Amino acid sequence: MSFGNKILNYREDILKDLAELVAIPSVQSKPEEGMPFGREVARVMDAFANMADRMGFVTKNVGGYAGHAEYGEGDEVAAVVAHLDIVPEGEGWDTDPFTLTKKGNLYFGRGTADDKGAAIVALYCLKVLKDENIKGKRRLRVIFGGGEETSSNDLEMYLKSEQMPVMAFTPDSDYGICNREKGIMRLTISTKSDSSVIKKFTAGTVVNAVPSKAAAEILCTEDVFRKLQEAAKTTPGDFHVERTADGAKITSAGKASHAMQPQEGFNAATHLMKLLGVVFKAEELGTLVRFVNTKISTELYGESLGISQRDKESGPLTFNVGLVNIGEGEDSIGIDIRYPVTGDGEGIFAKIAKNAAGFGLKCEWQTHSKPLFLPEDNPFISLLKDSYAEITGNPADLYATGGGTYARAFEGRAVAFGPFFPDEADRRLHNTNENIDIDRFMVHAQICLEAMYRMFTK
Repeated sequence: MSFGNKILNYREDILKDLAELVAIPSVQSKPEEGMPFGREVARVMDAFANMADRMGFVTKNVGGYAGHAEYGEGDEVAAVVAHLDIVPEGEGWDTDPFTLTKKGNLYFGRGTADDKGAAIVALYCLKVLKDENIKGKRRLRVIFGGGEETSSNDLEMYLKSEQMPVMAFTPDSDYGICNREKGIMRLTISTKSDSSVIKKFTAGTVVNAVPSKAAAEILCTEDVFRKLQEAAKTTPGDFHVERTADGAKITSAGKASHAMQPQEGFNAATHLMKLLGVVFKAEELGTLVRFVNTKISTELYGESLGISQRDKESGPLTFNVGLVNIGEGEDSIGIDIRYPVTGDGEGIFAKIAKNAAGFGLKCEWQTHSKPLFLPEDNPFISLLKDSYAEITGNPADLYATGGGTYARAFEGRAVAFGPFFPDEADRRLHNTNENIDIDRFMVHAQICLEAMYRMFTK
């Protein structure tokens, strides 16, 4: 029997502690002293640390940014890295997003799949090693962060004072082994409000998701209102147009998806701008909307901006307008771009900035994570491949992702590994009804334990 199978005895305990974490709505909020990501993120980090304390592990919280639970002795550190913050719950759930709810083999709740479930499993894998009194060659940590969903500086702050692991994986993607992660750029394009017809236009809650809702308040005559109603019937999208005292309110319904897969969603914001462009003159809509309609439209790959590209290692560049705020003095859009591992992020930014400057717009970096690429012949890749094969009987493929994981914080010593399998249905990450299949998740738990056992002892 492989060592990884020992985690199966802890299934009910894992679910019990997962329910406690899911009940905490750990979305980033206003920072407070010692709580850089707000009160709820601090609360979930405390809850996780308390669980580790009860198991008898050495724990540490580094300034509220990230922390760890540690087992073993030695000069080196190996780690499994997960995050406890979540994206906002959104609307349209069939269950309470903050109550772990069982339906057949599925457990629903915000954070079950991304990433509280994997964090709890990793902690229990550490507990198995302790309960079995396994002696290792190095210290083994479960590192838990609080700012992953906002691409914040949680691990950067953690690693300023904590030892860099010699090897690490983050169970925040899919199996097999993600040894290639696209570069991630987040930009803001802005200008002073200058539309003569748009009073207000809002869309999105986070930049790294395709917005499922957008709304615009418009100044217009009765005649233009009727034109809007007619255009809404023929323009691609799902629009509701209602009369207001001085014009119209238009709501646009789309489909949310992760920014790394914009083709899986339907952008309510860009489609609403396109509708407005059918009825109003470009100069009436203002500079920002004119720029979007001209240089972005509803494209997903940056064609009109001249940044479309792909490579065989990681696929195409993807482009998402995730946030829109127009009115009240300043107009802005937030953009999320995932570019190929062989791409040049600075060159991509320069092209976008040049396009924006041509419209008199300001283009600014928000964050930039350069690509990750760990070669197949790396010994750590072999360790993870062997762990996967030990449990599943199958080889672990290597793959690329447009997602950004914690792996890229560890200077070429880490990859993403699990927790979901290629044949699993969409776990609805960043969407409504997020869930895990507990039987499949316990296969992940076995792989996770097998890998942690080998990282600890080899």
